[in-house]
Amino acid sequence: MPFVAVCSTAEVPPGAMRRFDIAGRPLAVYNVDGAFFVTAAICTHEHADLTEGELQGRKITCPLHGARFDVATGRVVSPPAFKPLKTFAVRVRGDLLEVDLP
Repeated sequence: MPFVAVCSTAEVPPGAMRRFDIAGRPLAVYNVDGAFFVTAAICTHEHADLTEGELQGRKITCPLHGARFDVATGRVVSPPAFKPLKTFAVRVRGDLLEVDLP
């Protein structure tokens, strides 16, 4: 699986998140206390951009109906979503954040 450059680490400071469209995929990049995580950017419950929601620690809340997910695992923390988010392996090389896209 090839790793693809997504952004510089400076583009997503600690406590922030940002959406990037890479190879036709909407991805959400989260920086939780210096640790980077990447998930699909669209909620599995309804079509909503998760980066418009609220990030608290490792939990992202969907702006549409309030579903919550763990950004590290994709696990649903609270409904109305029941399907987990797709997560992607991440690595930092120098100041670039790369994601493993299958």
